[in-house]
Amino acid sequence: MTMKKITAIIKPFKLDEVREALAEVGVTGLTVTEVKGFGRQKGHTELYRGAEYVVDFLPKVKVEVIIAGTAVEAAIDAVVRAARTGRIGDGKIFVSDVEQVVRIRTGETGEAAV
Repeated sequence: MTMKKITAIIKPFKLDEVREALAEVGVTGLTVTEVKGFGRQKGHTELYRGAEYVVDFLPKVKVEVIIAGTAVEAAIDAVVRAARTGRIGDGKIFVSDVEQVVRIRTGETGEAAV
């Protein structure tokens, strides 16, 4: 069976909603990383001590899950539903193939390791 990695870059305040939505569709584990970046937003301008400056990189959260290929659409739908605000900067979802997974503790491989 094929395994997929879903990487979602989302707004930080949406993390709990995304985690709950993924749990509802059966995703049991995920990895979260605090990241910074920009897309079409290209940052924004802020005022600090009377001086304007450009914030190029905006704080985001990267959520990564490894799941069976058959569960991809449900997981994508869950993330989109939970992360969407309708405003610019809601984020992106990337799906890629996973060749192998090994659980370090037991040596299990493939889906059994997920």
